[in-house]
Amino acid sequence: MRIADYSVTKAVLERHGFTFKKSFGQNFLTDTNILQKIVDTAEIDDQVNVIEIGPGIGALTEFLAERAAQVMAFEIDHRLVPILADTLRDFDNVTVVNEDILKVDLAQYIAEFKNPDLPIKVVANLPYYITTPILMHLIESGIPFSEFVVMMQKEVGERLNAEVGTKAYGSLSIVTQYYTETSKVLTVPKSVFMPPPNVDSIVVKLMQREKPLVSVDDEQAFFKLAKAAFAQRRKTINNNYQNFFKDGKKYKSQIHQWLENANIDPKRRGETLSIQDFARLYEEKKNFPETFVKNRKDI
Repeated sequence: MRIADYSVTKAVLERHGFTFKKSFGQNFLTDTNILQKIVDTAEIDDQVNVIEIGPGIGALTEFLAERAAQVMAFEIDHRLVPILADTLRDFDNVTVVNEDILKVDLAQYIAEFKNPDLPIKVVANLPYYITTPILMHLIESGIPFSEFVVMMQKEVGERLNAEVGTKAYGSLSIVTQYYTETSKVLTVPKSVFMPPPNVDSIVVKLMQREKPLVSVDDEQAFFKLAKAAFAQRRKTINNNYQNFFKDGKKYKSQIHQWLENANIDPKRRGETLSIQDFARLYEEKKNFPETFVKNRKDI
């Protein structure tokens, strides 16, 4: 029997008198086949360290611990710590950290792995209410994670993996694909969770690129520029950038010229621009110092 078996999950929760907190986005997976698929996709073996976020009662953790060199699981809900001590008592390679992943010095914890030089992978069923902040925090941390295999709300996962010109494509797609190569693994129906969420989930694999997809000298300014193109999706990039830059209406002719100089039709919408298009816009902006000065909203 596995922790994720429905009867076992139910018995564990009843034994410990656990009640779900909606504020933590707690939905425990009760399908062992899906958990096996996640671990297989992540290619976990004894030469890999794993970071898990939101282990719950340890359903995925159990599968990870059977294969990984070491698993470090970050759980924000202190009520789950004694439950995890119970369900994972047979494993000596699991460390449960009762902390908020967004607030810890992650590099410090990683140094505590028995062999911190092994590749580190992030494998997790991410809490749905805070998926994007957690993922961006990890991707932008500078820690050389080799890959991420993460489950999240289907809508969010599709945005990570979206292609240019699709409805799901946006600023989140750009940031994610700038750092990683993304691919969809499988869709997970809401019916296999306890309690069931309102929507289906998706498992996405993100492989860290050796170097970012494009080269820019200020990543945060670049992402801010890209995000502005999606401020109002029905508007053209010309209109969105006029609203984005301080006194944009005053400088609308310069903004129009800036777009054309970068070979971008001002009538296009943000979702039609590739990361390479945004990189050209970012570089071309440097040729308009009088229009885009340092104290304006873009930087």
